[in-house]
Amino acid sequence: MTSTAPDDVTAATRTARSAAATPTAILAAATRAAHLAADPAQPIWITLLDPAEVDDAAARVDPDAPLAGTAVAVKDNLDLAGHPTTAGCPALADRPPAATSAAAVRRLTDAGAVAIGKTNLDQFATGLVGTRSPYGACHSVASAAHVSGGSSSGSALAVATGLVPLALGTDTAGSGRVPAAFNGIVGVKPTRGLVSTVGVLPACAGLDCVTTFTRTVAEARPALAALTWADPDDPWSRPVPTQPPPGVADRMRVVAVPDRPLDLDPVHETAWRAALRRLRTVAAHVVEVDVTAFLAAARLLYDGPWLAARWAAFGHLLEPDGPHLDPTVRTIVSRGRDIAGPDVFAGLDRLAALRRRTEGVWSDVDALLLPVTPGHPTLAEVAADPVGVNARLGRFTNFVNLLDLCAVAVPAGARTDGLPFGVQFVAPAFADAPLLDLAALWCGESVTTPADEPTGTTTVAVAGAHLTGLPLNPQLVELGGRLAYRARTAPGYRLYRLVGPGLPRPGLVRTGDGPAGGIAVEVWRLPHQAVGALLGTVPPPLGLGSVELDDGSRVTGFLAEEHGVRDAVDVTAAGGWRAALRPVDAGSP
Repeated sequence: MTSTAPDDVTAATRTARSAAATPTAILAAATRAAHLAADPAQPIWITLLDPAEVDDAAARVDPDAPLAGTAVAVKDNLDLAGHPTTAGCPALADRPPAATSAAAVRRLTDAGAVAIGKTNLDQFATGLVGTRSPYGACHSVASAAHVSGGSSSGSALAVATGLVPLALGTDTAGSGRVPAAFNGIVGVKPTRGLVSTVGVLPACAGLDCVTTFTRTVAEARPALAALTWADPDDPWSRPVPTQPPPGVADRMRVVAVPDRPLDLDPVHETAWRAALRRLRTVAAHVVEVDVTAFLAAARLLYDGPWLAARWAAFGHLLEPDGPHLDPTVRTIVSRGRDIAGPDVFAGLDRLAALRRRTEGVWSDVDALLLPVTPGHPTLAEVAADPVGVNARLGRFTNFVNLLDLCAVAVPAGARTDGLPFGVQFVAPAFADAPLLDLAALWCGESVTTPADEPTGTTTVAVAGAHLTGLPLNPQLVELGGRLAYRARTAPGYRLYRLVGPGLPRPGLVRTGDGPAGGIAVEVWRLPHQAVGALLGTVPPPLGLGSVELDDGSRVTGFLAEEHGVRDAVDVTAAGGWRAALRPVDAGSP
């Protein structure tokens, strides 16, 4: 394995880091970038800014800004004022330069960052390999024989080689996660619409996300904070909800993994098994789930009608053919020209059906852990089968934007052959903040957790109809409640289905002989005055008491009096109330 960063570049990087974000450090980063750009074997950059331009921008930086002096690389499908946007197509370099920077770039520069250059990419952001560029094919930072991943190849490498601490990419099918995994860095793919895409040359406008590459989660946090903005000029922009969406907890403790083997290359499989073992040291609970519907949704991105969106976005740039176009990109996207209207609506119907099948997963878990890719191909393998190899790389990433999810790719050590191995945590839309906390825990970084009970609030464990998505959950929300975290009781509790009219009701009782794995509960944070109001809605034999959780802590929770469950049905074996209801609701859509 060989690193692409020469020793003198690495040394210069360390020197600049010690200079703590001064203009001198930024210029040093630009100088290092110019040094590396001279290496035709690793074409990271399409455009490098003149040092004088960088120096001028550095002189205007507010030293107190949150990203003061941070050197940033910009994927060349985002506009940078004064420079052309090529999207990996040399013919576009002859167009007039961008009059203004993309909204995401402006958000970073307003926060004190300074762009030093624009990076290489799979042409028109169509690819996951990093080889579909007339500017040259990139390779992994760890091996000259293996692909860098794409389409945000140059941005990932600019961070992985230490040239910049922050880079912008985009992610439609996995372009912000695959190159992160192949180069051992962190790739954050936010919720769709969280970051403005104004000034981005679109691939699929309704799916495109601006992403970040950093070495650590800690470095990603201020960047995402600066980028987050409801842009009135972006029709796809969405504001962050004032309250988390249903099911999104403040703290993620329950992580799902696939319930069956995945089709992985053998060396990837070994690394994945090690990641699964590591997960049990990070998550409080690991739950196996069926991911079939997720993977079926992934296939729609290129086998369904979404190619028509790419043709609509940049098909006019694919004619006439010529050496300025990557032949694989042109062949793939040209198929979108012939997709008929009925096919589009059939695809949307199929996606809606698959989305409905996946929704139940998020009722019981906070996040899903998957490998980023099934393997790590060589440049020779991609050259031999450019379409098939690339398609396989998207198996675990293509579904995320289609299903409106957020994700973070994080390093998971090295494979037995020394190549970096990456995994991704996936979660529902607008779970970005707690997902970053989970990613930080995985990476061994510190996470600041709020007090269990901030002033004026009480944590309450619910085990039945007040669970997320069940009939009485709106009561908690209307009372100002927030889902703090998912948990299980300590051993020794049993769960019963109470006899009586109306909604099925559970009764949680500490009998001392319950299962070792406990009973699934949700812990909600409520204002003090709301607890009394909630208690007034609960009929006997239920009441409030102290519930011990699996981590040894105690919270207030709803318990049943033991005499009240004498005629009840014991459903403890289900492990939780939601699971106990499933046989009854099996016929529901």
